[in-house]
Amino acid sequence: MRTKSIALAIAAVLVGAIGGSMLSPRPTGAVSREIIQLQEQMSQLLQGQQAMRSAIDSNNASMRTLVQQSLDSVNALNAQMGTLQKNVQEATANSGSKIDTMSSQTQGLSDNLSDVQARVGKLATQMNDIQGTLQSIDGRLAGGATPGSAPAPGAAGGTGAPGAAPAGGTPNGSGNGLSSMPGISSDTLYQNALRDFTTGKYDLARQEFGDYVKQFPNTDLASNAQFYLGEISYQQGEYKDAIAQYNVVLTNYPQSYKQGASLLKKGLAEVEMGSKATGIRDLREVVRRFPGTDDARRAQAKLKELGATSTSARSTAPH
Repeated sequence: MRTKSIALAIAAVLVGAIGGSMLSPRPTGAVSREIIQLQEQMSQLLQGQQAMRSAIDSNNASMRTLVQQSLDSVNALNAQMGTLQKNVQEATANSGSKIDTMSSQTQGLSDNLSDVQARVGKLATQMNDIQGTLQSIDGRLAGGATPGSAPAPGAAGGTGAPGAAPAGGTPNGSGNGLSSMPGISSDTLYQNALRDFTTGKYDLARQEFGDYVKQFPNTDLASNAQFYLGEISYQQGEYKDAIAQYNVVLTNYPQSYKQGASLLKKGLAEVEMGSKATGIRDLREVVRRFPGTDDARRAQAKLKELGATSTSARSTAPH
C-alpha cells in the first residue's frame, strides 16, 4: 500500500513537471525572431503593394493618354470627313452645272451643224436659181445690143423705151431676187444668235433669238429660236421664265423636234424651283412620249436621281 502511494506521488510529480514545461513561456530570443520575420514579411507586402499601385497608376495614365489620342484622331477624322463631304457636294453641284452648260452648248453646236447643212442645200438651190436668172438677163442684153446704149437717155427722160425697160428691169429684178431670199437674212441672224449662245453671251443671244422669233415666226428654225430663249433663262437660273419659254414651244410648235427637249428641260426647271411632283410628272411624260431618245434617257437618269420610277403607280397598276 505504501509502495503504491509512493508510485502515485512520483507519477504526479512527473505529470506536474511535464505540464509546467508545456505551460511555461517560450524563450525571449525565439519570440524576437518571429516578430522580426513578421515585420520583414509586412515590409515586403507593403513594398509589393506600392509597386503594384505604381504599375496600376502608370497603366491608367497610359490608357488615358491612348484614349485621348484616339478621341483626338476621331475628332480630326470627323472634321476631315465633313470637309470632304462639303467638297464633294460643291464639286457635284459645280459638275452638274457644268454638265448642263456643256450639254446645252453641245446641243447648240449639233443644231448649228444640222442647220448649216440644211441651209447650205437651200442656198445651193437659190444660187442655181440666181445663176439661171442672170443667164436669162445676159441673153436679153445680148439680144438688145443696139438699144443697150440708151440707158443715159432713158435715165434723162428720153425716148429710149425699148432699151430702158430691160435696163430698168435688170437691177430691179435682181434686187427682188435677193430680197425674196429670206433664208439669207434669217440664217445670218440665227447663226449669230446660236454662236453667241454657245460662247456664253446670253444677253446678246436672247435679243437675237427674240428678234428671230418676231421677224421669222414661220420658218423651220423658229421653234429652235424659241427653245433657246428657254435655255438662256435656264442657264441664268430664271427657271420660271424658262418654263414659260418651253411652254411656248410645246404649245405653238407641235411638230418641232424640240418638243422632247422642251418638255425635258421644263421638268428639270420645275424640280429646280421646288415643284418636285410636277417635275417628275413631266419627266415621266418625256419617257412615255419620246421613248428611246436622248431626252428620254436623260429624263430616266433624273428620275432615278430623284428616287422616282419612270412610270407612275397608276400607269403600272393592273387593270
